[in-house]
Amino acid sequence: MKNTISHRVADFLKNYPPFSFLHQADLEKLSEQISIVYKEKDAVIFAENEKTHDSFYVVHKGAVALKKNQKNVVLDMCDEGDIFGLRPLLAQENYIMEAVAHEESILYAIPIAVFKPYALENRTVGNFLIESYASNTRNPYSDIHKDKLYGDDLVSESMHSESHSFDLQPIKYSKKIVTCSPSTTARDVAKIMNKKKVGAILIVDEMLPIGIITDKDLRNKIVTGDYSILTTAETIMTKPVVTYPKKMTVTEAQIAMMKSNISYLCLTKDGTNNTKAVGILSKHDVMVALGNNPAVLIKALKRAKKPKDIKPIRARIMQLLQGYLDQNIPMTLISKIITGLNEACTTRVIEMSIEKMSSPPPVKFAWLALGSQGRSEQMLHTDQDNAIVYENVSEVFREETKVYFLKFAALVNKGLFEIGYDYCPADMMASSPKWCMSLDDWKNQVHHWITNPGKNEVLLSFIFFDYSVTYGDAEIANELSDAIFENIKANPIFYVHLVSGALQSPSPTGFFRQFLVEQDGANKDNFDIKRRALMPLTDAARVLILSHSVKSISNTAERFEKLADLEPNNRELYLSCSYSFKALLKFRTKQGLLHNDSGQFIALESLSKMEKIKLKRTFKTIKELQELITVRFNISNIV
Repeated sequence: MKNTISHRVADFLKNYPPFSFLHQADLEKLSEQISIVYKEKDAVIFAENEKTHDSFYVVHKGAVALKKNQKNVVLDMCDEGDIFGLRPLLAQENYIMEAVAHEESILYAIPIAVFKPYALENRTVGNFLIESYASNTRNPYSDIHKDKLYGDDLVSESMHSESHSFDLQPIKYSKKIVTCSPSTTARDVAKIMNKKKVGAILIVDEMLPIGIITDKDLRNKIVTGDYSILTTAETIMTKPVVTYPKKMTVTEAQIAMMKSNISYLCLTKDGTNNTKAVGILSKHDVMVALGNNPAVLIKALKRAKKPKDIKPIRARIMQLLQGYLDQNIPMTLISKIITGLNEACTTRVIEMSIEKMSSPPPVKFAWLALGSQGRSEQMLHTDQDNAIVYENVSEVFREETKVYFLKFAALVNKGLFEIGYDYCPADMMASSPKWCMSLDDWKNQVHHWITNPGKNEVLLSFIFFDYSVTYGDAEIANELSDAIFENIKANPIFYVHLVSGALQSPSPTGFFRQFLVEQDGANKDNFDIKRRALMPLTDAARVLILSHSVKSISNTAERFEKLADLEPNNRELYLSCSYSFKALLKFRTKQGLLHNDSGQFIALESLSKMEKIKLKRTFKTIKELQELITVRFNISNIV
């Protein structure tokens, strides 16, 4: 017989990271070991400097304040789904802050011993936890973390084939290594550490690290009286010393410390203790390095009160993007992280706009991101493309509902403009009556586009059919998606018009494979990477995925990867298309950051020969893809 309580616990936890990353069977098994804790308002869950519990906590209902007892300053507020009290999982020290029930609360206590194996086995779970822990550890010695507590979830993916990283920034470490010989006494070790103001000292023999002594070792072994102050370092040191190569990411350092339950890593030339130490890394160094990571930025967005508070956060997102590109991080991972952050920015603006309205939304609605943002491909600051679809209402409420959402959309569009998104010159924004409609009105609009496929209707379809839900009720959007597929299925001739439109993009190269550039205008002699390279791939992926009636995949690269599964005979071509698209998007993003623009137009003279070769390699894929859709949809006999 199923345990009803644990089943309910599992149903709740599956909606929140890191539990959402677990397999359902593992989550149900874990939930059987979870305790339910009730706390009245102002009840202390744990106190500052209190010995750590054998569990960490998840807020089921209510809210928990994390504060510094000395000043009674609230550092963070945890509400439904938030985790706190991670210190016993990742550090062997007392709590450094107090947790108090801000209101009547119900908590889930997750046993450390039961949960830790999942964190070690599942990198996504482990990465999220160490990010949350590090981001919620206030370091009084760091200006970066002063008076700030951050932490949230973001997508994790592989940096290399064997190494999964959540934060991919390289770690900075101390090159000033303090060492002593194996025969140095504990008293002298303490004097050296005090003089140099360090928390750890390396014991070296013939220049090679053989052990390490930390201030914790001195407390546990010397201060307790277990060993004499004249005991040699060789006797009380921790050995063998844990060593790693100096090229580590922040998360790799955190995972290493968590696995070995240590606070210091010794960095050597080749990552082993057979070569000379080149640096030492402490948990403090790791915390300082976390000033500009995705989790920090997400939490900062949650704290923003006005759109103007978000603009500097977006600048930091661009800094993060540049850092990832510099490290040659896979574009798939970069896209997901930056898209997640951009969506979080938009979501916060929407929340602010709802608060400004005189009343809550009268019916359910969905805010739709269109175009490149809808496809999760918007890396740079570009203009807005968005829409609203809301529930149908009776005729008597039709006008006032429309007026409400138009006013609301105007606030959102204004807020997005204030944080760096330009207004759409074609007015394809939710504040326009044409892009803010009820579900039935949108169904009628889509039906018109599909049954009257002129050039303008096809263009509008291209933009709209790539939507994704940024905020609101996903079911409304799903119903609209169903209507789109039903209309296309009933009007197969529409595919011909979609393909014809997809083939209108100008060719990237001419005779002898030379680049075709703009012949006049402000961008004369520049190469249009958007229209000549990216759009042909995007448009073809759209029509092909629609022909298979696949919903919920709007990203171009992901569409090609899905097509590779659906059509094994064309698998190699589709995977090449996915690779080419990511390469082109990365190239455009780099150019945009370099010139502080959209990256659409590229001055060819600024490219190296190798860069030009890499660009041209992608063009062959485009030509093969266009030939495929021309034959499949029999365009040559119609056009």
